[in-house]
Amino acid sequence: MTLAPIPIRGLLGHPGTSRTGAVRGTLEGLATELARVPEDAPIHGELLLEGIVEGILVTGRIEGTWRLRCARCLTEFDGRFDVEVHEMFVLDPDPEGDEYRLDPEVGIEANQMTRDAIGVELPFSPLCRPGCLGLCEICGGNRNLGECPGHEQTDPRFAVLSDLFPQLSDPDA
Repeated sequence: MTLAPIPIRGLLGHPGTSRTGAVRGTLEGLATELARVPEDAPIHGELLLEGIVEGILVTGRIEGTWRLRCARCLTEFDGRFDVEVHEMFVLDPDPEGDEYRLDPEVGIEANQMTRDAIGVELPFSPLCRPGCLGLCEICGGNRNLGECPGHEQTDPRFAVLSDLFPQLSDPDA
């Protein structure tokens, strides 16, 4: 199921009129490498539709759940989103503009508007928690779960210094 069009009867050509409309349904294929909106997760929102001279102004909030993968430890977790929309629908949009096309026979096509509003809010680098320790670069263990035993590691660029100052490389000295 995708998002159904929102009827606009009585709004187009009647500036100053308004009514509420609902966004309900699901979206397919909205994802980045670390964030996605599950295709079975419902999206919902209440929108205010206002008839204006140019067309219809749509404002409101759209809510739902997205599935995220931590950028540090790759653990998957769910998060909630709540995005604001403030969009204009017109009969003949400017190809260079940011208005959406309005089809008086169909109404407000909520799919593209919703995809655009949520898509720009998809986190670029989500974290499962603020202090996520991530994966060990040597063994791959999840440091949050204590899977990494800890490794003594010397940056290879500084290995020559241990020859110059052996007392610094020997912890018992």
